[in-house]
Amino acid sequence: MQTLTILGATGSIGLSTLDVVRQHPDKYQIIALTAHKSVEQMAKLCEEFQPRFVVMVDENAAEQLSQKINKNIIILTGKENLNKVASLPEVTTVMAAIVGAAGLLPTLAAAKNGKRVLLANKESLVMSGQVLINTVKENGATLLPIDSEHNAIFQCLNGQDRKGLERILLTASGGPFRTWKNEDLQRVTPSQACAHPNWSMGRKISVDSATLMNKGLEVIEACWLFDLPPEKVTVVIHPQSIIHSLVEYNDGSLLAQLGNPDMRTPIAYSLAFPQRISSGVKSLNLFEIGRLDFEQPNLQKFPCLRLAFEAMKMGGTATAILNAANEIAVEMFLNEKLSFIEIPNVIEETLSRCKIEEATDLKTVLKADEHAREIAEEFCHDRNN
Repeated sequence: MQTLTILGATGSIGLSTLDVVRQHPDKYQIIALTAHKSVEQMAKLCEEFQPRFVVMVDENAAEQLSQKINKNIIILTGKENLNKVASLPEVTTVMAAIVGAAGLLPTLAAAKNGKRVLLANKESLVMSGQVLINTVKENGATLLPIDSEHNAIFQCLNGQDRKGLERILLTASGGPFRTWKNEDLQRVTPSQACAHPNWSMGRKISVDSATLMNKGLEVIEACWLFDLPPEKVTVVIHPQSIIHSLVEYNDGSLLAQLGNPDMRTPIAYSLAFPQRISSGVKSLNLFEIGRLDFEQPNLQKFPCLRLAFEAMKMGGTATAILNAANEIAVEMFLNEKLSFIEIPNVIEETLSRCKIEEATDLKTVLKADEHAREIAEEFCHDRNN
């Protein structure tokens, strides 16, 4: 019986995780659930899964929830309690599914306490890859990737001789604007950017997918997860999202993992690893698909991908700065204070204005993150005035 804390339980990854857990009540027990302020959704989850602890980051949401659920469930509030439920001694596995930089500290807390960490929060590695990897190694934790692409690579590397590895190929759908002309991108609205053609995701990650920054963040994540330089990572546009990624070996072999675009597949694989369990995902019908297409990414039309590669090559705090600037720019875009095509401009300008330092400790990373946000907000403000 694995015991679980799910960080970000009311998001798409959290709900998909709970759906897999629901199918295997004999294998998994929920100890703690967390959310920001989704009271109604959390109340339903508490009624079904009866966790021992719930963290609502928003204090008002915690108070509202206390009026709706079983009094035996301990309700906590505040960001610091995310770290607490990620570190509980009775918890064996932590699903790290909080979106953005907010997920970094509880993910590190889980690693420091030797947990099996299912990493859906890519920003933890993007911001502080060396710090997280060192923490995992020093404390005997296990780090398993949940992103469909990294999980696919993990599967294709399992049992193989790493000496024969030539490169990894990260697939990308290309997002909703893959076939749009450059001039049409000037008129993109938040609702259009959030309408991903293949995946059901939150608003922030949907915008990242539309700009290809999500793929850029995944390049950085892959370098840390699989100990590879960016030169060994190739991005391939694959509109059908059926091949989730590939690994190329020196004998000319390409190993790929295929499946329907449903996050329950990588979640189930990581929950049960090294075994496999049913995920509830529909079997892939190759006859219905009929064809698989591949293209090179257009870095002129989608410069965010180029910026991510450049930041990884710079090293140090560059990737934390990239991530912070992107989060500010996406927030501004979603609030209709920045156009879609200006998102990469904010990121590039912030990178040019910030000093790049060695990222060997958390204090340096958080300082770089904070400074980059200030620079990005200032730049956005100047453009609007």
